[in-house]
Amino acid sequence: MTDALPPSNDRSGARGIVLPTGFLAVCLLVFAGGVSLTIYFCRSMCCDMEMPGGWAMSMMWMRMPGQTQLASAGTFLLMWEAMMVAMMMPSAFPTFLKTGSPWPSLCRMASGYFAVWLAAGVAVYALGLPFAAAAMRSHSFSRVVPVILTAALLAAGAVQFTPWKLRHLLRCRSPFGCAAARCGNNEAFQLGCRQGIACCACCIAPMTIQLALGIMNPFVMISIALVIAAEKLLPHPTLVARLVGASAVIAGMTSLVGVLLRLR
Repeated sequence: MTDALPPSNDRSGARGIVLPTGFLAVCLLVFAGGVSLTIYFCRSMCCDMEMPGGWAMSMMWMRMPGQTQLASAGTFLLMWEAMMVAMMMPSAFPTFLKTGSPWPSLCRMASGYFAVWLAAGVAVYALGLPFAAAAMRSHSFSRVVPVILTAALLAAGAVQFTPWKLRHLLRCRSPFGCAAARCGNNEAFQLGCRQGIACCACCIAPMTIQLALGIMNPFVMISIALVIAAEKLLPHPTLVARLVGASAVIAGMTSLVGVLLRLR
């Protein structure tokens, strides 16, 4: 009589990828929390401020009455990280699994990955806050903002066609460079940070498009999340990247026409 095999907590997915149920449970909980917080912030910051020049500023850049600057920054970063979890988890999850690591190491990888996105949020806030302050102080600058946003859309679309974009996209699609070997707990966080840096570089253009069109707009948010997932998971990443670039250029040209008509 053969000995019975011990029960396993893992399940095998397609193409031999092992699905650790512990990591799946953690990701589902974190993802649900990210989606819930994102919905909350979208509802609480739904009223934009109309600005000179025919554009609207999101409430996310404004300090609430009685709120300190530190508290305002903390709120922004909480909103940013929740949004990144909601947007990036679906496309990042398969990459985590391809490493074949045990679920505690996978959790450390995910922590490093989203720590990098949190650092990216600090950079976005550091750049966006003085930009928003200048727009609120100066009517002349506020009227130029639609031109800046249009230029950002055109630039983001152009980036999608460059070898730089394709090189970073292929790097982002590779599973941490260690798909054939399991990594230990000590290096898992660093591998997650490395993948997060690659992902941030790959997603500069889509995130620029989101910032230009409205970072807290639910339709824009869902569209960019689908774009990022398509670039990372579909079989023809070059075609997807160029389709996204063409769409951004068309949106930028349409916006430019609107800006020119308002200036007449």
